[in-house]
Amino acid sequence: MGSVMRASGRGGEGQKYALTSDEDDSDFWGFAREAAGFFTPLPDEEGARRVHLTGCLPQGGLLESVGHVGSRRALAGNAWFELLDGDGATMGSYFVGEVTVIGVKPSACGVGLVDLTVTLWCENAVAGADTVWDLIRTGHLNRTGMWHELTPEDKLAWLSVALWSRGYQRQGKVDAPAGEVFTLDGRHIVDEDSFYCAIGEAINGPGGYFGWNLDALDDCLRGGWGATTPFTVHWDSSAQAKARLQERVPSGERKVTLFDLLLEIFEEQGVSFILR
Repeated sequence: MGSVMRASGRGGEGQKYALTSDEDDSDFWGFAREAAGFFTPLPDEEGARRVHLTGCLPQGGLLESVGHVGSRRALAGNAWFELLDGDGATMGSYFVGEVTVIGVKPSACGVGLVDLTVTLWCENAVAGADTVWDLIRTGHLNRTGMWHELTPEDKLAWLSVALWSRGYQRQGKVDAPAGEVFTLDGRHIVDEDSFYCAIGEAINGPGGYFGWNLDALDDCLRGGWGATTPFTVHWDSSAQAKARLQERVPSGERKVTLFDLLLEIFEEQGVSFILR
């Protein structure tokens, strides 16, 4: 469930992405203005992504590979793919493996810049997540309920960004103290993913994270994720949510409804639910 918060601090106007070697933090590979193809469905479970990096000034290990397209030396290696805000600070990052340059051409973005085509491996970049990252970058992820009308696929992307951006979004914030009361709006909870969208928002505000599967939820309840147990949740419109969370899921040697299992996980960690 963990991710790594990295801070390049080297961004600038128009630069939305950066690459840094996974093996050496001082080996900075450069920026890119766009990264078309990064947040797309994988061709198969183990497929490499083909990514077009626009407006690059390659440096370090990436620069060494640019002049060797078509040979083994075009393989730059593993890296951190960083997403930058408008001030150049890192909002979140993804580990990318076997970054290989397969194409290079002059860029229309400026003199001395190039557009690179690379292949790379990345398991955690969810299709559609770039739209959510753009909301954070532009300061528009700023109100509750923005996930309500998303498709199931886009809710998964929403949750993935909530996970990978949580350090950036919570910087300077401490967990709410024990005894806090949170209000969970059940009107838009229609499945497991929408529950995580709702509980993350209830505890950590718009775009907030508080788990995206049952194991992650249990981890969040152990502290360090926005709330300190014991606390209380007022679950509004809980009857509506309960009717939609009737899928039977395993719990030990028995099966219970997802609604009941969620309550059990919270209650085991000292959280009280008031169903309203």
